[in-house]
Amino acid sequence: MPWKNEKNPYKIWLSEIILQQTRVEQGKSYYFKFIEKYPSIQLLAAAEEKDIFKLWEGLGYYSRCANLIKTAKIISQKYNGHFPTTYPEIMALPGIGPYTAAAISAFAYNLPYAVLDGNVYRVLSRLWNDFTPIDSTEGKRHFAQISQDLLEKKHAGIFNQAMMDFGATVCKPQTPKCNECSLQNDCNAFKNDTVHLLPVKAKKNIIKERYFTFFVIAFRNQIALEHRIHKDIWRNLYQFPMIEDQIEGTISKASSIFYNPKDLDFMVEDTVFQQKLTHQKIHASFIKISIKEKKQVIKEGIIWVKNTELEKYPFPKLLNNYLNY
Repeated sequence: MPWKNEKNPYKIWLSEIILQQTRVEQGKSYYFKFIEKYPSIQLLAAAEEKDIFKLWEGLGYYSRCANLIKTAKIISQKYNGHFPTTYPEIMALPGIGPYTAAAISAFAYNLPYAVLDGNVYRVLSRLWNDFTPIDSTEGKRHFAQISQDLLEKKHAGIFNQAMMDFGATVCKPQTPKCNECSLQNDCNAFKNDTVHLLPVKAKKNIIKERYFTFFVIAFRNQIALEHRIHKDIWRNLYQFPMIEDQIEGTISKASSIFYNPKDLDFMVEDTVFQQKLTHQKIHASFIKISIKEKKQVIKEGIIWVKNTELEKYPFPKLLNNYLNY
């Protein structure tokens, strides 16, 4: 991993934000792209938000990108481009919680803070045969205390990295290498044959089904777009004008977009595109329509973009799948 043994807090922070909800193999290419285009916090802070979201496009969980931008601006303005050097200051930055703050503190500055990621939770719960749910408030406090008590404080960076690597390579989720494990004699889960049951999570995801109808509206060589600014999925990305209904694709609510929809010729696409998110499943229908006058579109917040300029705008993965279909 390119960020391993890294001491630059900017690069550590960037890698940790990318990896918050992303697998290493996917995140690695994005890490390189960001470092190449924005080698410093000052350059990231000065960039156009649209360009940053475009670079983030495909990683999902776009609130991470929004917080990345906010934090870069704060560091650039308040700290003159230098990353803060204390845990409380780091914790106060947008998008940084206890785990990320501990990682930056320990890896960049060797400060005595234990890093508690999924790998470490797994190792600790198995070593102690501890069935406290790791996603509960009690569990987070409980394992944070155990982890902090174990920490080799003079070598916090090395110790944290070792714990994380041990969970990633030996005490793995599905196929742990118990027979090769140097901690086998101390592992209470191994002694009780409960390795496969740990760690425990209390919460179960409830998937919400959502139905979007997108209108691909063409006026000469331009396409109508809108900016998703409300608190919802895909915030800060762009999309075609859209209505949401409780049932699969419909044009019954087109009156909220067009002045007189009855006079327009809608071309309904046969293919329904889908995207699964952590707590949602999106079903998307697309309707093509050409108009003669822009004033026929009455929905607010519409911008008109040339066909050749579409690639400059950050879209959700689902819309990119449609555009590349």
